Amino acid sequence: MTDTDSEPHGADSTVFGRSSTPATGWQPFAGHLTSGDAEGEVGKVAGTEDSTPLKFHVALSPGAYLQLDDVVSTSREIPGRGTVVTSGVVTEVVARHEGAAFGSDVFLIADGILPANVQEIAEITTTRVDPEYYVPPRPGEVAIRAAGTARDAALYFDRMDARVPAGIGRDGEPIYLNLEFLDGTRGAHVSISGISGVATKTSFALFLMHSLFTSGALGARAVNAKALIFSVKGEDLLFVDQPNIRLDETLRAAYAQLGLPARPFASAGFYAPPLPGDTTGRPHVTGRTSGVTAFWWTLAEFCERELLPYVFADAEDEKNQYTIVVHQVTSRLRREARPAGNDGAVAIDGTILRTWPDLVDFISDKVTDDLSRPDWAGPAIGLGTVNAFVRRLRSSQRPLGPLLRGDLSTVTDRPVSHSIDTSQQQVTVVDLHNLPERAQRFVVGVVLAAETERKEQVGPGGLLFTMVDELNKYAPREGSSPIKDVLLDIAERGRSLGIILIGAQQTASEVERRIVSNSSIKIVGRLDAAEAGRPEYGFLPPSQRQRATLARPGTMFVSQPEIPVPLAVEFPFPAWATRLSEVADPTFSTVASAAGQATGSAGRPDPFSRLPQAESDPWPDDTDDGAIDEPPY
Repeated sequence: MTDTDSEPHGADSTVFGRSSTPATGWQPFAGHLTSGDAEGEVGKVAGTEDSTPLKFHVALSPGAYLQLDDVVSTSREIPGRGTVVTSGVVTEVVARHEGAAFGSDVFLIADGILPANVQEIAEITTTRVDPEYYVPPRPGEVAIRAAGTARDAALYFDRMDARVPAGIGRDGEPIYLNLEFLDGTRGAHVSISGISGVATKTSFALFLMHSLFTSGALGARAVNAKALIFSVKGEDLLFVDQPNIRLDETLRAAYAQLGLPARPFASAGFYAPPLPGDTTGRPHVTGRTSGVTAFWWTLAEFCERELLPYVFADAEDEKNQYTIVVHQVTSRLRREARPAGNDGAVAIDGTILRTWPDLVDFISDKVTDDLSRPDWAGPAIGLGTVNAFVRRLRSSQRPLGPLLRGDLSTVTDRPVSHSIDTSQQQVTVVDLHNLPERAQRFVVGVVLAAETERKEQVGPGGLLFTMVDELNKYAPREGSSPIKDVLLDIAERGRSLGIILIGAQQTASEVERRIVSNSSIKIVGRLDAAEAGRPEYGFLPPSQRQRATLARPGTMFVSQPEIPVPLAVEFPFPAWATRLSEVADPTFSTVASAAGQATGSAGRPDPFSRLPQAESDPWPDDTDDGAIDEPPY
């Protein structure tokens, strides 16, 4: 199940994470404010609880209410300074009987025998003090539910030169993100956490990019703004350029309230790995068979660009020293390999190599042979270290075989493009779901390294929003790897290059700390109770931590630097198709289906490809035999 699957795909449409019908008019919350009660009094600052400049309490008037996430303002006069307005967000609401001493008194009070009053008190966490005289609100001062310009001021929306819609708040009004913390001006990067299939992390990341590209916040820079998306959960993201069949007037109105058009991504390109065992370079997809380009790397490119370290993308064990051999072999391949023909093959020492297994066998022979080992593995390298390198190298034959090719012609009457290119469209989707996990890590690492190098050469003129799902696989908290180094580089200096990382993960506690801490925008969906208690979610107030364990699909808690309290938002259902059955254009579906039938069984993966290997296989996929590798001498 994917994040886009977390919404029920039944007959009823959903708008803000819940089912809607024409009768309800898609109002996301009860008590939606109207222009007539924009600043209604809800109560007075309570005197039974301590008031501080950063937190105060409001006793609600009879007939009034406050819910979590409402925006409240109060003011007081300071001699010689004028009026100070303190605004905040409701983070807790309690109700009690005043006058009751025992739990059973509630029955006497309900029967009218025991006198008591029902009192509700709301806890307000301060978001803004204007002007900045940090004095506590005085008990008895009037508290209002802020709306309109007062709400904008309380949430710093009035100070945002460029605002990006992030969804609808609990009060039924739009919530915005400050573009300056997204485009690298004052900060960059987004971290999205939540349970897989429930938190709708991917859906929100796509909505955020749609908002960035269509809200007008980027201005003229939108022309040069690109998105690179790595898809690891099915083929759902291969249809983001097609309207959703469930796109109706209700959903259009939801987008219109946010100032966004309800339409799919207008400019999108799709890439998928080639079909295993196929020498024609067809993409390995089944749902969408048109408009998808196959990608791979030739062996000549592999050697010239020094891509061997990305084959060893697992987090390194500190006991192992085989990485010394990796870098030695990488350097040797760059110096010795020569292109052989127009199909990407290479010639080394007179031997022509056309497939990845051929190159693996060649390297293994060179590093294990007593005569060639000093030149290929390095001087004074022990046999145990070499064997550790060879074991891991041979285990890559099956996962990386379809991606590293020297048997697919790239120079023909109609040149075949096999490289992932983000310059020809605004959104580039790289489908990885048919690849083993090791191959996924290789692709992510190589593509991100190439994009970083390209941005270094051309400068930060444009923006590249890079979405990486399951970030904990590529940048785990422990260990190191080439891919983790690339992601750390992007997190620490990517904003100066114009590369913005949008990382999604189930557990932020398992992601490298420096990547999470460098993310200006932190977003949380549905969380596991144990994960919600981790220190990585310290930016959430206690009430929101608990609410995160109950949040339904479509509800996110958004934290940004200017607002000290995360805001709960709901975002609209995708206006783009998330599967072939949701594509509104019947012609597209018919053509895609016909194309799929034409390919026949050749387009289907081998159903036995993932079964355990026979015991006779001398090089199983398991890269760890439990032995401690020999250090170099």
